This record gives sequence, C-alpha cells and structure tokens, in this order.
Amino acid sequence: MERELTLELVRVTEMAALASAQWMGRGRKIEADDAATNAMRTMFDSVCVNGTVVIGEGEMDEAPMLYIGEKVGNSQTPEVDVAVDPLEGTNILAKGLPNAMSVIAIADRGNLLHAPDMYMQKLAVGPKAAGLINLDDPIEKTLEIVAKANNKRIVDCTVMILDRPRHQELIEAVRGAGARVRLIGDGDVAAALATAFEDTGIDICAGIGGAPEGVIAAAALKCLGGDMQARLVPEDDAEYQRCLSMGIQDPNRILTMNDLVKGDDAIFAATGVTDGELLKGVRFRGGEIAETYSLVMRAKSRTVRTINTVHNLQYKPHYSLIKEK
Repeated sequence: MERELTLELVRVTEMAALASAQWMGRGRKIEADDAATNAMRTMFDSVCVNGTVVIGEGEMDEAPMLYIGEKVGNSQTPEVDVAVDPLEGTNILAKGLPNAMSVIAIADRGNLLHAPDMYMQKLAVGPKAAGLINLDDPIEKTLEIVAKANNKRIVDCTVMILDRPRHQELIEAVRGAGARVRLIGDGDVAAALATAFEDTGIDICAGIGGAPEGVIAAAALKCLGGDMQARLVPEDDAEYQRCLSMGIQDPNRILTMNDLVKGDDAIFAATGVTDGELLKGVRFRGGEIAETYSLVMRAKSRTVRTINTVHNLQYKPHYSLIKEK
C-alpha cells in the first residue's frame, strides 16, 4: 500500500466526523450514524483503492451502504480489505459523552479477519507488554505481567472495561487484585487504543465487546506495536454456524494479532467526534469554520501522525450532506 493513502483515509474520517458531530447530545443516535455513514461512503469515491468492505454497517440487506462485500474506492489497485465504523460510539454521541470517533482500517486483500457481527472476548495491551499476554490467563496473572512490563505496581495499573452486567466478575477480580478499574459505557476501539499511549494511564483493556470493533482495534494496535488476543463468543448455534460460513474453522480458539490482522502492513485512521483521551472532538468555530483532530498510523513504518485540520464548510464538495439535520 502507498503511504499517501494515510492522508486520503483521514479525509474520509474527517468528513464522517463533521457530519455526525452536528448530532452530538441530541439523543438521536440513528440520525447521527446515518449522517456519518453517508458522509464516509461519499468520500470513499475519492480514495485511490480497490477496496472491499469486510467489516461495515451490516449485511447487504441490512445496510444501504458500507455493507459487507461492498466495493469502495476509485482505482484498480491496491486491492485492500476495508473495516469501517463511521461512528464508533453512537450512544456516546447521542448523550454528548467522551470518546466517540470515526474510524477506518485497511490492509492488503485477505489480511483482515472477516469477523461476524457477534460478541468477542478481548484482551489488549500496549507495546511494552506485547507478546506476554494470554487470553486464558486469570486477570490477576495478566495484571502481574503487565505491571512488570510497564514498570508499575499493580495498585497503579488501570484496566478499562465496558460497564455491563456480564463483566461484574471481571471487575471484582481486578479490584480484588488491587488494580484500578475505569468503566466506559461504549467505545471499545478507543479503549483498546488507549493502552498503547502512556499518557492515557490505561494499561489493559479487557472484557467482551463487538467482534467487528475488535478487528479494527487490532489494526490500530498493530500500527502501534501493541498486542491483542481475542475469542469469538457465539451465543447460539446460528451464530456458531455463521462463524464457520465465514471461514473461521474453530470459533472457540484464541485469535492472536496475526489472526486478526495478517501481514506486516495496515493503516488506521480516526477522527474525534467528541472529546476523548486521545483526540479532541469536532469544534464548530462559528460561521462556516469547523476544526477536527485526527490520528493516522501505518504498521509497516510505525509512523503515527496527529492532524489538526481547519475546514471551511462553504468550500466542501459535500457541504449540503454535512449541513442537513
């Protein structure tokens, strides 16, 4: 993949973030998600890739665009897998809470796990603990390993966990080990990503969340030298059979980083929609001026760029798309 793609992808996440940010705090998550999806799909027409959506807004009969299998981009090469979440954290945005983002990950064709839309158990850590974790270890053991790798005491470590009833046992185990817990309502891509940045104070992201988000998070961590292990959690036989139909021969096995994102290259881009640990949200400065804050990185070079962009919406080709409410 060409490195110039990094900036092309940022333009796509920027547009989705601008479109959805107007719905912040309005309590209307469906409209916000639709705005982000429409903007992202429209901007993809300007990206020089031959892309196939492998993680998107659902099956063809469930989503009008950015559905699984849809072709995106305006070129014959490079051939890439595309994983998107136009608005990661729809509930977050609807409530005006932190860490809503627009995200994209791409890799060479065939290199992203075609994850079915179901639950996935995940364990994510930053670069210093990469290669040391095992999903089947008790969280107490994982805390010992990660604390040592990060040169911390266990009592100084923080584990980020989705605030769900299914995680009560995990939460109590972390607290019992002496570590701190940071509960979040949604947004586990941002949570996994936070483990790779020391200034967030997050050492581990653990628990069960969405499988598609797990693959996107793995692509981001691959760019940063972090690590993730995961396991699909089909809830019934239909979901188990769906795993088999998508080429996952043993849905119960641990998926390593190289199962989630094969090869040595991937590109990840994110633009903040609401303020978070890593990115500021969209700022509307008055008149037709808006400002975005983005992160883009590439696994092959381990380059990480933060991009602050000032937009004059009057000169955007899709301004009417952004402006509609």
